[in-house]
Amino acid sequence: MIFDIDLIKHIYQNYPAKMAKIKATLKQPLTLTEKILYTHLAEGETLKYYRRGIDYVNFSPDRVAMQDATAQMALLQLMNAGRDKVAVPTTVHCDHLIQAYQNAQHDLIVAEKNNHEVYDFLLNVSKKYGIGFWKPGAGIIHQVILENYAFPGGLIIGTDSHTPNTGGLTMLGIGVGGADAVDVMAGMPWELKMPKVIGVKLVGQLSGWASAKDVILKLAGILTVKGATNSVLEYFGEGAASLSAAGKATICNMGAEVGATCSVFPFDHHSAEYLNMTGRAEVAELAQSLSVHFMADTEVLSTPDRYYDQVIEIDLSSLEPYINGPFTPDLAHPIADFKQAVTAHDYPNNMEVGLIGSCTNSSYQDLVRAASVIKNALDQGINIKAKLMINPGSELVRATAERNGILAVFERAGAVIMTNACGACIGQWKRDGAEKAERNAIITSFNRNFAKRNDGNPNTFAFVASPEMVAAFSIAGCLTFNPLTDSLINQQGQSVKLAEPTGEIFPVNGFTVDDTGFIAPIENGRQIEIVISATSERLQKLIPFAAWGGKDIIEQPLLIKAIGKCTTDHISMAGSWLRYRGHLDNIANNMLIGAVNAFNDKTNSVLDSQTGDYLAVPQLARKYKQQGLGSIVVAEENYGEGSSREHAAMEPRFLGVKAIVVKSFARIHETNLKKQGMLALTFVNKVDYDKIREDDRISILGLTEFTPSKHLTMVLHHHDGSIEAFEVAHTYNQSQIDWFKAGSALNKIKA
Repeated sequence: MIFDIDLIKHIYQNYPAKMAKIKATLKQPLTLTEKILYTHLAEGETLKYYRRGIDYVNFSPDRVAMQDATAQMALLQLMNAGRDKVAVPTTVHCDHLIQAYQNAQHDLIVAEKNNHEVYDFLLNVSKKYGIGFWKPGAGIIHQVILENYAFPGGLIIGTDSHTPNTGGLTMLGIGVGGADAVDVMAGMPWELKMPKVIGVKLVGQLSGWASAKDVILKLAGILTVKGATNSVLEYFGEGAASLSAAGKATICNMGAEVGATCSVFPFDHHSAEYLNMTGRAEVAELAQSLSVHFMADTEVLSTPDRYYDQVIEIDLSSLEPYINGPFTPDLAHPIADFKQAVTAHDYPNNMEVGLIGSCTNSSYQDLVRAASVIKNALDQGINIKAKLMINPGSELVRATAERNGILAVFERAGAVIMTNACGACIGQWKRDGAEKAERNAIITSFNRNFAKRNDGNPNTFAFVASPEMVAAFSIAGCLTFNPLTDSLINQQGQSVKLAEPTGEIFPVNGFTVDDTGFIAPIENGRQIEIVISATSERLQKLIPFAAWGGKDIIEQPLLIKAIGKCTTDHISMAGSWLRYRGHLDNIANNMLIGAVNAFNDKTNSVLDSQTGDYLAVPQLARKYKQQGLGSIVVAEENYGEGSSREHAAMEPRFLGVKAIVVKSFARIHETNLKKQGMLALTFVNKVDYDKIREDDRISILGLTEFTPSKHLTMVLHHHDGSIEAFEVAHTYNQSQIDWFKAGSALNKIKA
């Protein structure tokens, strides 16, 4: 069965006429990104040139995807939207709530028992509103989407920051918060600031130990974690055409780590081959007939500096493997320099665990190449020093890898095969001994490596690399090993080297699967009743947020002034907190508990200016709320970097925070704040951040005349009686100001 084949046929049938009209109107060569976006303008949206990085535009995505952790809050909001059925094809994927501990069979049984209330809720809501449902164990959302739903020229939004994975098949995939998803599911247009377009030219061809993962690891070092904010990374060049679709998806997936709105590759023979191998030959044939529309125009490719906002060139032929980290995905080390970095910074050299999988690297090709490294070591009599954990990306990948003996190679090395789920990548790792907080090193094929993210231990030095390199380091058991140059001693005392990784892109005898784990939506679910227990600790019906009171914010206490990195992991931790993703009151107890207080360098310890005591951040916020007060949060650069989780916006809103004032925002999080009726403001002069004192009372003035492009005023009432005032900026357009006044975007929609 080909999902959405009638929809795809309809889209493709209209593509040539749409493109002709767009070109006739804009009268200029177009990037691939622009072609896809302009063909998805919302009905009624004026066809004109929209300024990149400036103009807000309404679009109509082709579908919505949600993983189980974010789907809970999104579907709770959908229940308040007044719809009987979703307006666009939508799926829910149960991949985040399965804790990795013993093995796939054990962990899946435990997850189904512990999460049955949430799974039942998600399935029933899916049935009621016509949503496709992928059961626990079916696979990781982005791998499943790539295998079943992604199609060239399409546009998908998903409640997960790694939705851009679909760019490997020339589909723009954009991570959003649940409120954005609700807009689209409810038949509303979806708003996005027209992104800038960064052209990444790939030349040459990969060889040896280098892999597609190393392209994005190198690029992360060039752009940093916010270098591509409000931009699309558009790849082109003969090097791009040499990469497999799965490899391209890996690169697009991890574009989220440099702040990119999304990433995309042009359609080519690798794209068609992937579609054919995953049972979508009809889609491949249709896409090939329209291939001219699924690549940038010739003029763009011949003079890229004229049409891209920035151009970066990477030579695949000279690319070496990279290892990024620790504690941030943009600290990029080429393998030749990594040993020196380990020594210079006193990183723990003993590597304890190698983890292969995640939405970034869990394709069949990934497992085959990693297994080839392990097999070569075993065949040469080399013992595997580190523990190995393997997470296949989907049941299709797992079943095929098992049939072809790939999993047996890992098991022969002592590896544990985990559930087809996210596991340790998103903090769902029950790691024995992590509570001791001992210094240790792990290397993963994941995308993120923030402190405490994987196992909760702040002293776990997590590094990110390709699956092949994870395998090699696991064999050696130490970070100072370089498989390109170093030898190992085998059981016979001989000095031997690891061979370069090998492996086919696709299984020569095709994919196999007995049960994909998919439950199709039903035609009419109106009679299905959604019951949420009033005493549930996992689920809670949402009460709409209150509308703006019509007044300025006057002398509200500072809740926290965060210093340094403040990602969504710091604002709303994952791990064990995932069980409360459907219960706003309970999960609000993790609000900002990972943020570092600028005044004492501690986490979850902030001054109660009324008593002089230091309290937990949520505790102090609740105290202020009970007193009828609000509070203000202040932070530094790229606030909200990381996952798309809107809980990081809803929790402050729920606990009475009136405004978040920072040096800069990550794109998704800024939008999430706006959607929930929050004030998201930035310092006009970043040095004003330094003026905030621990016991300040803060006012935000100008809200009664809140208009686009007009600054507001922040006033600091210091404890000594002095007052300082300065301007703060915002990026709200009129529609977003209306969300603020209504109390949330959903309130405005209902009104």
